[in-house]
Amino acid sequence: MKKLQKKQAGLRRRHTRVRGKVSGTAARPRLCITRSNSNMYAQVIDDVAGKTLVGVSTLGPEFKATDKKGATVEGAAALGEIIGKKAIDAGITEVVFDRGGNLYHGRIKAVADGAREAGLKF
Repeated sequence: MKKLQKKQAGLRRRHTRVRGKVSGTAARPRLCITRSNSNMYAQVIDDVAGKTLVGVSTLGPEFKATDKKGATVEGAAALGEIIGKKAIDAGITEVVFDRGGNLYHGRIKAVADGAREAGLKF
């Protein structure tokens, strides 16, 4: 268990460092990505008001309609497109990207690229 605890502590430390620099406002909310081994979650958050404006996960009905798996890069790209469309529908065009302490690589990058394709700017 020591290896797992070390890995989790590193993720927590990186996420804390990122959150010290990235904050969402009403004009430019934060697009927060959370990743597990089998699923992904994306939220658009206004940190000043403390409210989640839009949220999507690979467990939701919008994603299940795409017939993709949440643990793949293709599924992450589909999740990015869904969160981008929902944010645009909610009147949000610009966001600040919060990678959640994960490296900007693989599934995290795919979500960002999918959201950009949907029309979000960051």
